[in-house]
Amino acid sequence: MSDAQHDVIVIGGGPGGYAAALYGASAGLDVAVVEQHKVGGTCLHVGCIPAKELLEAAAVYRTVAGAAEFGVSAGEPSLDWSAVLDRKQQVIDKMMAGLSSVIKQRKVTVYPGVGSLGPSGTVQVAAADGSGLTLLAGSIILASGSVPRTIGGFDVDGELVVTSDELFSISRLPASAAVIGGGAIGCEFASMMGDLGTEVTVLEALPNILTGCDTEVAKTVRRSFRKRGIEVHTGVTVHGHEPRPDRSGTVVSFGEGKQVDVEMVVVAVGRRPRTEGLGLEAAGIELDGRGFVAVDDRCRTTAPGVWAVGDVVDSPQLAHTAFAEGMLVIRDILGEDPNPLDYHGTPWCIYCHPEVAFAGHTEQSAVDAGFDVVTSIHRYMANGRAQILGETDGLVKVVAEKQADGTGGRILGVHMAGPWVTEQLGQAYLAVNWEATAADVAGLIQPHPTMSELFGETVLSLTGRSLHG
Repeated sequence: MSDAQHDVIVIGGGPGGYAAALYGASAGLDVAVVEQHKVGGTCLHVGCIPAKELLEAAAVYRTVAGAAEFGVSAGEPSLDWSAVLDRKQQVIDKMMAGLSSVIKQRKVTVYPGVGSLGPSGTVQVAAADGSGLTLLAGSIILASGSVPRTIGGFDVDGELVVTSDELFSISRLPASAAVIGGGAIGCEFASMMGDLGTEVTVLEALPNILTGCDTEVAKTVRRSFRKRGIEVHTGVTVHGHEPRPDRSGTVVSFGEGKQVDVEMVVVAVGRRPRTEGLGLEAAGIELDGRGFVAVDDRCRTTAPGVWAVGDVVDSPQLAHTAFAEGMLVIRDILGEDPNPLDYHGTPWCIYCHPEVAFAGHTEQSAVDAGFDVVTSIHRYMANGRAQILGETDGLVKVVAEKQADGTGGRILGVHMAGPWVTEQLGQAYLAVNWEATAADVAGLIQPHPTMSELFGETVLSLTGRSLHG
């Protein structure tokens, strides 16, 4: 017996879950979502949206601080952190209201509570008040998301040691901070805090920050960090920390006998899948060696009638990847025989200053894959719009398959660091995924003066001829 029946039940209301729900409902399916907290998930509440809001506050602060360069007298900027947090929450609340409205319009049923798999296509819902429901559906989608990873010796207390979940709500910005992790999340936090006046030290265990990015791009970000006083230590292990007696700060030990005294430690070492309490084992759903739900190329789990999407599976932990997976699953449920997703061409955007954006192969990964490659790099320092903005740090690098005459053929990857490159990636993303050649792109007209024309110039030079550079 069940309390309610639907065509599809989604466990988790984050990007993957609500994308599946909205897309499925638009196709005529009766969809339910079981959500423990609020729809929107990590991305909306403690991830993408609040992070970018705080980074935008940092950008405004930088702009005001540099206003005199443009002949504008603005004085020395000051920061009202409570106002920053208020605006962040206003943005979240507005987006939450919009999402809730669309869910209601699509007649998606939302069940508050913790969802877990039961026998024979059922989902058990445990509400906060202790009550429970049993739901039945022919198709179930796991979209339970992820939680921040933690490391030994750094117990999260929300004051001296925080993760992204706590950082977005801290009562004051610390005067100094150690950011453990130099990946995308760590670099965004370091950039934001550094620009707002915090003395930041980044501690990364790997040889470089932004592992996975092209080396030229990572070097550009690290050089910018150095110029702005953000200290970066790579190839170091953290050993623990010793709080001050009054808990006004703590001393972090790292590397070979090194220490840094800071007011706060930000643990930014990635996120792990949230699989606890889902009833996976009893349902016959396997995990892979890293703890992710094992799925095939259409996000099907090892249990019939159950799919998994988003951070709970081992694919790029990005909201837009989860959107795509959610829609893919609905098409599979509908019997439309969808093509599997090609994760290789995933667009990546990192919102530190300078921003980073890329799609496709790095130069090294293309070589490792057996391609004979040719590359071209153009820098924003020669770009008119970047000079007007006063944002000339950065570059565009294009990796292409080398042709017999030495020119570039198919575009294999595009890598950018610089002003607003997250908004410039569109044409590069399409070029990579549509397997365009350098000649294809070089024949197109680029708008001037724009920062995006630098991509066109970079590709043009791969044809053996060039314009400005």
